[in-house]
Amino acid sequence: MDRKKLEELVTDLLTELGEDPKREGLLNTPKRVAKAYEFLTSGYDKDIEHVLNGAVFSEKYDEMVLVKDIDFYSLCEHHMLPFFGKVHVAYIPDGKIIGLSKIPRIVEMFARRLQVQERMTQQIADTINKYLQPKGVAVVSEASHMCMMMRGVEKQNSSATSSAVHGLFKSDARTRQEFLNHLSFKKL
Repeated sequence: MDRKKLEELVTDLLTELGEDPKREGLLNTPKRVAKAYEFLTSGYDKDIEHVLNGAVFSEKYDEMVLVKDIDFYSLCEHHMLPFFGKVHVAYIPDGKIIGLSKIPRIVEMFARRLQVQERMTQQIADTINKYLQPKGVAVVSEASHMCMMMRGVEKQNSSATSSAVHGLFKSDARTRQEFLNHLSFKKL
C-alpha cells in the first residue's frame, strides 16, 4: 500500500466533503486514516502458510473441536463501513488437528479485508477444510453492520448470521445439532 497516495486521497476526500484539510483538528487526519486503513486491510498481506506456521499436527482425535466467540472487525466492501461480531468455528478431525490459536488468526486474516459476511464465513470454512481435510467443518458468524445501523435502513438492533458447513456438519443432522447446542453453552 502506498501510504502517501492514500494520505493524498484522504486530503482530497476532506476537501470534497467541504472541510479544510489544513484546519487544526484535521491536520493529521490523512496520516491517521491511511494508517488505520493499512491496519484494517492487513489481511490482504497475510499468507495462509505463514499464518498456520506449521501448526497442523497428526493426532488420533476424532471428536468435535470448537473455538467460539472469536471477535472480529471487518469493513463492508459496499460502503467501507465496519461490521463486527463473533465467529464460531468447529471441525471434526480426521487425523490432523490445528493449533487452537491459529483458528482466530485465520478469522482475522479474512476479516481484515474489504468483505461481505457471507464470503468471509465461507473462506474460513474452506481454508480449514483444505488444510485439515477433516470429517467436517462448521462456521457461524454473527455480526452487526454499521451500513445498516447508521445509514440506509437505520436499524440499530439488527444483526446478521451466516454459516458455512462441510462434511458431517452438512450431511448429519445430529452432528450439526451438537454444534448448535455447544454454541448456547455459557463461557467458563
